[in-house]
Amino acid sequence: MPKAVRFDEYGPIDVLRVAEVERPVAGPGQVLVKVVAASINPGEAHIRVGALHDRWPATFPSGEGSDLAGIVVEDAAGFTAGEEVYGFTDNRASHAEYVVAEATELARRPADLPWEQAGSLYVAGTTAYAAVRAVDPRPGDTVVVSGAAGGVGSIAVQLARRAGATVIGLASEHNHAWLRDHGVIPVTYGEGAADRIKAAAGQVDAFIDTHGDGYVDLAIDLGVAPERINTFVDYAAAARYGTRTAGNAEAARIEVVVELGDLVRAGELDIPIAATYPLDRVRDAYRELERGHTRGKIVLKP
Repeated sequence: MPKAVRFDEYGPIDVLRVAEVERPVAGPGQVLVKVVAASINPGEAHIRVGALHDRWPATFPSGEGSDLAGIVVEDAAGFTAGEEVYGFTDNRASHAEYVVAEATELARRPADLPWEQAGSLYVAGTTAYAAVRAVDPRPGDTVVVSGAAGGVGSIAVQLARRAGATVIGLASEHNHAWLRDHGVIPVTYGEGAADRIKAAAGQVDAFIDTHGDGYVDLAIDLGVAPERINTFVDYAAAARYGTRTAGNAEAARIEVVVELGDLVRAGELDIPIAATYPLDRVRDAYRELERGHTRGKIVLKP
């Protein structure tokens, strides 16, 4: 029988298990896909521990996973068996050997879009896309991105640079070379970051918070207008200051995923892959993710 990641209660990584399940069946307008690559995301870890229960409650036993790239199993909804596709599912189901996705949430995978990147674009990519658009970077602006080497941050810094802005990336020192290579000014996070940002750029026009933990307060202290601050992590601070909270939901369209994929294919967007794991090592994958120092994406390869 095929396998899929499941958890039966909120809790730490150890609640995750790989279970034998019935192969899912595609309904009208849906496509059955054999998964080749599906990235993992911090939001999935937050859902698993129950931190987002009020916004996105789990129903047990719960699957997980939204990003996916794989091979169509059966002719359906305009797709042909054997075609290679990428996209997403909103049913917390892609961390599995097989997944059913809406046909409208899939696109055909070009041969020059690697499997790992194709299976990593949706959650991080659309979140970064929406966050950058929310703060509206323009030529001459300086934009700060927290968590600048993470899954979302590493994409956001590149999209902000493409908009013509000067970008400062807050990250640990071992990620500074990567940021410089992508045209970003690296600044070490932590105590004294405000002074280091001012020394690097002076005036800050916009701020994208991908991490939480006080960065909205930092942006306000730097003089950034609330309407040009975006956080999809610290909703309490957003409510306090009236900042923007654009994230995945504001750009959750296959057209955006394809646009990002085309940038990858053209060599204009780098999606760094930190590590790949087989499905049965899903706990190890999340342990690496939750250490909080991953550059780019971690991918499951069933």
